[in-house]
Amino acid sequence: MRAGVQLWLGVLLTGAVMLAAAVSFIWTPYDVTQLAIAAKLQSPGPDYLLGTDHLGRDMVSMLMVGARTSIAVALVAVGIGITLGVPLGLWAAATRGSLTDEIVMRGNDVIFAFPSLVIAILITAVFGPSAINAIIAIGIFNIPVFARVARGAALSLWTREFVLAARVAGKRGARISAEHILPNIANLLIVQGTIQFSLGILAEAGLSYVGLGTQPPTPSWGRMLADAQTFFYGTPRVAVLPGLAIVLMVLGLNLMGDGLRDALDPRLRKTVQ
Repeated sequence: MRAGVQLWLGVLLTGAVMLAAAVSFIWTPYDVTQLAIAAKLQSPGPDYLLGTDHLGRDMVSMLMVGARTSIAVALVAVGIGITLGVPLGLWAAATRGSLTDEIVMRGNDVIFAFPSLVIAILITAVFGPSAINAIIAIGIFNIPVFARVARGAALSLWTREFVLAARVAGKRGARISAEHILPNIANLLIVQGTIQFSLGILAEAGLSYVGLGTQPPTPSWGRMLADAQTFFYGTPRVAVLPGLAIVLMVLGLNLMGDGLRDALDPRLRKTVQ
């Protein structure tokens, strides 16, 4: 698949899901907090386009609000990773070989030793399960990811002529990192951000599935999957729909990330064109 096609297909899929999430703030076909037991597990029809779940809630409305929840958790978690991880990575690169560099990188190794699910278990054991704690758990795991990407990309630039010229001009490490290093690694950070965004969607769904993420009555794709497992053989639709939503969102983000990587990399730009 051509890089340009990948990019636009990814934008289309991601944009469609995000549009549904945005619309859910002001309108949904039905109120997702209202139960209608008499209408439970109804098949798709004029009243309920995708049917209802085991509590009689409209599946379209549940998917729309669930998209809002999953996207919000993943987006904030990625924001935490970028906000804290990128400065740490740039700081480590600016002080390469020093004790600061060693502390930052070994700290990253410690966090990598605990996956987001384990971190979430530790956090929820103290503070209880919630979407906020899921954000913290995923965000903590994102910090070393962005730190490593920023440090690795920055190290290759510190020996370049324009950086040496800035140092001769009397600029200090922090200013060089902000004015010269960061703009030149922004493309890598953008691509990594889309990748971590998709992983955040999966992580949020996984945490909600095991009961550590978003709590009822707020809909979440992962929670919808957990609630649907009892009815899978009789009514597979209630599990297939949120699973398909997760697949489409993650696929769209991955395609968009691949397309952005090719579009922003000067060595591959001709391929896109």
